[in-house]
Amino acid sequence: MHRLIEPGPVIMVSTFDGERANLMTNGFNMPIAHGALIGLILGPWDHSYDALRTTGECVIAIPSINLAEQVTDVGNTSGRDVDKWGKFGFTPTPAAVVRAPLVQECFANIECTVADDRLVDDYNLWILRGERAWFDAGKRGTGEFHHRGNGTYSGNADTLDLRNRMTKWQYLTRDQ
Repeated sequence: MHRLIEPGPVIMVSTFDGERANLMTNGFNMPIAHGALIGLILGPWDHSYDALRTTGECVIAIPSINLAEQVTDVGNTSGRDVDKWGKFGFTPTPAAVVRAPLVQECFANIECTVADDRLVDDYNLWILRGERAWFDAGKRGTGEFHHRGNGTYSGNADTLDLRNRMTKWQYLTRDQ
């Protein structure tokens, strides 16, 4: 079922536990309504879980498909055992709002705080609030990619711009 309704791109989640930054790969995420709320599945099996639970903040970094091999390798390694930043060639960069670092190689980074954790115990679903976004179009390449299960991905090659037809929702994006 997941392969049929994949909601969002493969992302990297950066956390900082007060001593060390960690980086993980995540394919279970989604926008929530309009605005800056993001749903993220992250459970106690993830090394980043305790840091997110304790600090209430993270960075969601969106890699382009040219980083897919590195991103996959990050997802198959535990931060308990290795410094993923150094091992896989990612560069932590200071954020403006949260203590977790941005991922310099990613074309987008969203600094987040936990908006609601009531669904974490039952579903491992965190509701995050985007506090600040960073975007570097030069690093986007052919765009983000989506996990389709069992190590397969699909990429976004083309963008179809139909903003002029979204008349019902234009009031939400006038300043963008």
